[in-house]
Formats: sequence, structure tokens, C-alpha cells
Amino acid sequence: MPCLLVLALSLWGGNRKILRIACTSSIVKSAKHTRLHGHITAESVTAPLGCIHAAFIFVMTMYTQLYNRLSFGWNTVKIDMSAARRDPLPLIPFGLAAFAATLFALGLALGTTIAVGMLFFIQMKIILRNKTSIESWIEEKAKDRIQYYQLDEVFVFPYDMGSRWKNFKQVFTWSGVPEGDGLAWPIREGCHQYDLTIEQLKQKADKRVRSVRYRVIEDYSGACCPLNKGIKTFFTSPCTEEPRIRLQRGEFILATRGLRYWLYGDKILDDSFVEGVSRIRGWFPRNCVEKCPCDAETDQAPEGEKKNR
Repeated sequence: MPCLLVLALSLWGGNRKILRIACTSSIVKSAKHTRLHGHITAESVTAPLGCIHAAFIFVMTMYTQLYNRLSFGWNTVKIDMSAARRDPLPLIPFGLAAFAATLFALGLALGTTIAVGMLFFIQMKIILRNKTSIESWIEEKAKDRIQYYQLDEVFVFPYDMGSRWKNFKQVFTWSGVPEGDGLAWPIREGCHQYDLTIEQLKQKADKRVRSVRYRVIEDYSGACCPLNKGIKTFFTSPCTEEPRIRLQRGEFILATRGLRYWLYGDKILDDSFVEGVSRIRGWFPRNCVEKCPCDAETDQAPEGEKKNR
């Protein structure tokens, strides 16, 4: 029973740690999160170890207590939860309520071991590559851009030192403080401090060039899963937090990427629109728009559409 309190306290403190771990995995380098990176990774190791220890205690407790309450008859086996068949009696009573609480705590321990254990592997992958998930996405788009235009350039991620051991040593140091101050970071030989920023600017410019102009031919209310736009459109709604935009017949959209039944783009605003609104962008069904004749001749697919077909 004392293990229940220990596990509850560890889970209560661990929930906040899990949130920090999840946030760290998807945030580009910053001084605050990078300084916590090593500590969070260490905590993601100790939490599963503690839960495994608690789970072992729970299993052995239930096994011994239930075994002492077994009674064998002719072709029957009964469990009497009222008292144990041994002398002296246990110091802590183990009844039906204690059994249910122990079983529930065992489930929490196993669930925490699996969840935090997976987060540990994700964190170690990020540390050994010295690359967050957003930076990995930027690198992937850089390779797609070079391949699409068949350029004679090679994008090298500047923060990957080329060795997993070197990347590991940047986070786990004897002082406990990782290398870098949040503004300047150790970079790979032959790279520039702003190579990643320059690549992002190139991708923004390429995104504007490859955008396709569409005209709205059918109104759309902005619903997440519209029922009146077709079964396939309903079941293939993008699983993302990005918004949907309301469409009216006659409006124009610049689509930058898309799926088979959905597109993502910016609405082209006119002078009569609400002042102070710079841009309206989001997802909308593909069957609500048609490609403008001037763009239909070039037959350029929005970025991301070619890979999802």
C-alpha cells in the first residue's frame, strides 16, 4: 500500500515532465528548452525504472495475497478475500478494495513505463541527430526543393556535427549545461551559422512561385468534416490543428500544398475586406474550387500534392 502513494506522487510530478518532453520534441532550438534537454532525458529514464520497480511489487503482492486465500475443494477452487489462511495475519489488510486499488496502480505503472519509455527513445533520437522535428521537416523540404529543380547544390544541416558521439556530448556535459547560449551554436565545419535561416527563406520564395491560383465554384462553410462535399472528402479530412477557411463562390485562392481531396492555401483579399486582416489561410475541399485557366496551362501541382497522390 505505501507504493500506491509513491506511485501517485511520481505520476503527478511526471505528468508535467511529460508535457515538457513533448514540447521539447517539436520546438526549434531555444536556450531554455536546450538547457532542460539533458535533465528531461534523464527523468524519462528514471521514471520508467521506478514504475517497473513498483509494478514488480504490485504483482508480487497480489500473487502472495491471492495464493494465501486459495482453498481447494472437489473439482473447485475458491478465493476468500475476507482473511488469509496463515498465521500471523498480514499487518496491512488486503481486501477487495485493496486488490482493486493495486490492480489500478499496476495499470498506471505499466502505462507510464510504455509512454515515457517511448518518449525517451524519441528524445535520444533527437539528441543523437542534434535535430528537432521541425528542423527535420525543414531538411526534408530542402531535399525536395533541390530534387524538384534539379539543382547542383547540397544542403548540409549545420547543427549536426557528423558524429552521434559529438552530438551527444553537446547535451550531456560534466557541468550539466549544454554547449551554446541560445543564440550561437556549435556548427559543422564548412557551414554557416545562418544556413538554416537562408534555406527557410529559399523555401518561402519557392512556395510563392509554385502556388496555384484557384477560383471558388461552390460555397464552403468551413466545417472540419463536411457532410455535403462527398464521402471521400468527409473521411479524408486532414488530421491537423490548422484551420479550415470559409469559401464563397467567386473568391480566389492561392493553393500552396494539398492532399487528394483537400487543398491548403491563402485567400486572395480585395480592398473591400476587413481592415487589419493581413491574410486568411487554411484547408478547404478540392471539389469546391477549380484551377484558373491561366494556371491550368502550366499544370503545376501544389507542393506536397505530388507526394500524396
